[in-house]
Amino acid sequence: MSDREKTAYDFSFTSLKGEPMPLSDFAGRPLLIVNTASKCGFTPQYKELEAIWRKYADDGLVVLGVPSNDFANQEPGNAAEIANFCEINFGVDFPLTEKVHVKGEEAHPLFKWLGKQGGLLSKPRWNFYKYVIGRDGKLIDWFASTTTPGSSKVEKALKKALGE
Repeated sequence: MSDREKTAYDFSFTSLKGEPMPLSDFAGRPLLIVNTASKCGFTPQYKELEAIWRKYADDGLVVLGVPSNDFANQEPGNAAEIANFCEINFGVDFPLTEKVHVKGEEAHPLFKWLGKQGGLLSKPRWNFYKYVIGRDGKLIDWFASTTTPGSSKVEKALKKALGE
C-alpha cells in the first residue's frame, strides 16, 4: 500500500500502559494527534487538549498524546512518570502512547506519513505539533507548537473533521 493510499488508521502504537493501540480501533472517528512533552514551555497546552477531549468526545473526537523526548530532552520520564505527571498536573484522561521518536530516521511511521501528507514544514520541529485527522483517516490540517489547541484555527479544523 502506498503512502497515498494509507490513512492514519493504518498505523499502530503501544499505549503508555504497554497495551497495543492500533489506530484502526478509532476508524471513522476524527483524531487530534499531538506530540507531547512534560518539561516544555508548551506543556500547559495539556490543559486545553483535555478541554477539547471533554468537549468533543461525545461527538467521536479522539485526542491522542504522543510523548517524545526528541526536543531538548523535555520528556525524560518513563511511562509511569509521564502518566502521573499528566494526570496530577492537568487531569489528562485522553489516550497517551508510549514515548516514541517523532523526527528523523527513527521517527514513528505515523509521523513519517504525516510529514509526507502535510509537506516538509508539517514535520514536528518541536513539541506540541498538532495534527487533525478526518473521519476518513486523512490529514485535514496541522499546526505548529505556537498555535494553541484552543485557537480558532484548530477549532475550525476540528469542526471540519467532525463534519460540522
